Amino acid sequence: MKTAQLIARVASVCALSLAGVSANAQNAQTVAAMDKAIVGSFRSEGIVSVESIKQDETQIVCSDPKLATGKAGEKRRAAIEKENMETIRPPYEGVYLGDWKEGEKVAQSGRGATWTDKSSTVNGGGCYNCHQISKAEISYGTIGPSLLGYGKTRGTTQAIVEYTWGKIYNAKAYNACSAMPRIGHFNLLTVKQMQDVMALLLDPASPVNQ
Repeated sequence: MKTAQLIARVASVCALSLAGVSANAQNAQTVAAMDKAIVGSFRSEGIVSVESIKQDETQIVCSDPKLATGKAGEKRRAAIEKENMETIRPPYEGVYLGDWKEGEKVAQSGRGATWTDKSSTVNGGGCYNCHQISKAEISYGTIGPSLLGYGKTRGTTQAIVEYTWGKIYNAKAYNACSAMPRIGHFNLLTVKQMQDVMALLLDPASPVNQ
């Protein structure tokens, strides 16, 4: 390659690199401006604080399309799953199953944790928003898989019981960017409520397993 051609090639590469840096800088400015606008559009009201929109590491990674899926974020996601796994706490005295009838009430309820609620409002699980649980239910979400026959299909070995508890407590421990909320991690439900939902999923008498 002649000297003139080499110089032209180097100049072209440098120009493209500078353009990339400029584009990245503009993108960073755009993201910063967007974040500022989002924060500015919220206000603390009732039991909900503006602080609640501040993302932790799990949320930051899973909000980035490049990191949420694919090889680029593999190590970050693996680290997140490990960190979230360490947050899972077993129920008191190792009792995992409560009352499935109460668990059905929790699954049906979508109340709680909004600015219109009071701190004394009992939260619901809103499970039907994402899952089919009972054959009798004619309206349910499909973001998550159907849970019909959950216990009947999987059994009730200790491994299944502990996995199910962990999934309810903090789903990010098994899938870093799972769409399922971290129910136990963020105290969205009480231990008793989670035990009741466990019974709904695993008790043979539950409508889930009929």
